Amino acid sequence: MTSKNIRRASFEARRDRVFGPPTDELRQFREDPGIIAFGEPWWRDHYEWLLQAGYTLRPRYNPKWTRPWLGTGRSYEDYEEGQRITFSEIMDATRTSDGSFVSLKLIDPINGRSDLQEVQTNQYLSSEPLASDSRNHCAQISEVIQVPDDENLQVMVMPFLRPLDDPLFATFGEAVVLFSQLFEGLQFLHEHRVAHRDCTHGNIMMDASPMYPHPWHPIKRNKRRDWKGKAKHYTRTERPVKYYYIDFGLSQRYSDSTHPWPPLELPVHGGDKTAPENQEAKYNIPCNPFATDIYYLGNLIRESFMQKYYGFGFMKDLVEDMVQDDPSKRPEINEVVTRFAKIRGSLYSWKLRGRTIRRKEWKIVTLWRYPPHIFRTIRLVVTRKSANPDP
Repeated sequence: MTSKNIRRASFEARRDRVFGPPTDELRQFREDPGIIAFGEPWWRDHYEWLLQAGYTLRPRYNPKWTRPWLGTGRSYEDYEEGQRITFSEIMDATRTSDGSFVSLKLIDPINGRSDLQEVQTNQYLSSEPLASDSRNHCAQISEVIQVPDDENLQVMVMPFLRPLDDPLFATFGEAVVLFSQLFEGLQFLHEHRVAHRDCTHGNIMMDASPMYPHPWHPIKRNKRRDWKGKAKHYTRTERPVKYYYIDFGLSQRYSDSTHPWPPLELPVHGGDKTAPENQEAKYNIPCNPFATDIYYLGNLIRESFMQKYYGFGFMKDLVEDMVQDDPSKRPEINEVVTRFAKIRGSLYSWKLRGRTIRRKEWKIVTLWRYPPHIFRTIRLVVTRKSANPDP
């Protein structure tokens, strides 16, 4: 059985043990999709405990909650309280001490190796002096809470983040800042001998709170959290953001004394299935996980920017080297950082302030969006907002 299948089987076993098999609930859910179902009852049943621990869940998960749409003829989707969590192991909450929003992740570190690895790696990266290092782009946990009625389960408290490209990047400068932070963050990890091993698109997020005058809803991100209209936002140039690596369940930390360098490990299969060393013919061939991290970032830039937008040719040479088939020929992260610094320094302000245009964008849409972009750019220049919006 491959590592991918082992991890999947472990996840499904843990899900069924904690949340229960979905058979009966599936029938009820089909009759009324707005009910508390699947992984949600666990959070409802632990609402009071979490409240005592200092975290308030949304009203939907209060044990006394009733469906407000019953008898109204309206759909549950029209109500804030009808919004279901996407993943049963992840829940949003409000910290009662300061009113800040957090994410709660239910983990099983005793019975799940990936969960144990995630807790240990997060605790290491969230400890001092690493936590205070400005290059640390790892989503730091604030605490790990033991579940009182199940000694196997813990709840990890993490920042409340948003996908890295939601909303879309408005300028090249905004994307360049993302690249800088990703390279800097990976350099930090590798410097401390931590291979992420799944630093792919889905595991990189941003603290978008500076961009939003009103918090966004955790499920319907285009709406305000208080359900009072659209969640309007500033651009990253107007309100710079910071990006973070998440999900260290596949990561590996190597000690200075007990591991040869570079290390060789059997491939693991995360979000990006395209790495040459991850192909089926090479399942049993050990590879350098640090070189695979380099591939993942290079491929992220290639797929999410170079192939989706015009104008990212300045990244071509570096990305091609990062995604070479032979892992030993890929540059190490220190070389990537050095080369990218030269690329960034060579870009003129007019390029950095230029609007990013998606390859699938219709020409009439491009023409329609240019005037607002020009007026916004003039305002940003007058107010001395940097074309490189570093936080």
